[in-house]
Amino acid sequence: MIKKTLLLIAIFVAGVLGFATTKPDIFKVQREVSIKAPPQKIAALITDFREWKTWSPWETLDPGMQRTYSGPDSGKGARYAWQGNDKVGAGRMEIIEAPGPERTVIKLDFLQPYVSHNTTIFTLAPDGDGTRVNWTMTGPTPYASKVMNVFVSMDTLIGKDFDKGLAQLKQAVED
Repeated sequence: MIKKTLLLIAIFVAGVLGFATTKPDIFKVQREVSIKAPPQKIAALITDFREWKTWSPWETLDPGMQRTYSGPDSGKGARYAWQGNDKVGAGRMEIIEAPGPERTVIKLDFLQPYVSHNTTIFTLAPDGDGTRVNWTMTGPTPYASKVMNVFVSMDTLIGKDFDKGLAQLKQAVED
């Protein structure tokens, strides 16, 4: 009986490991919201990392989080690093493109509790009397993440945070 159980466990583990190899090499999480404001007003809260405290879903997870800002106050070259509890970990962001309010590209590096290098893009487009804000994050999916993705996707893990952040951005801009 023990041999059969161990054999079933081994088959299950091999199946999960094999199935993980079919997962994509790159993940993508994307959310959108329409905000009744011009792109310039919205972009001001995105391109200045000091303003993220007003809308980012992660800023309130650790009241004692240490923040460091460097480079210009906003736009290309602005940098933000954080060190916090287990909920926020440690990482850094740098705006690598901000040609105008329509597009902001951010290099996002998580350093703790795991290392990950991703790209975040905010695009702002006219939407009637407001602006459609699209928040996208992409990054590589190493094998360990592919195994995890057999059970839960990146979209499931952080999509709700993007939804919350966009709702808070909308509220901050429209109030």
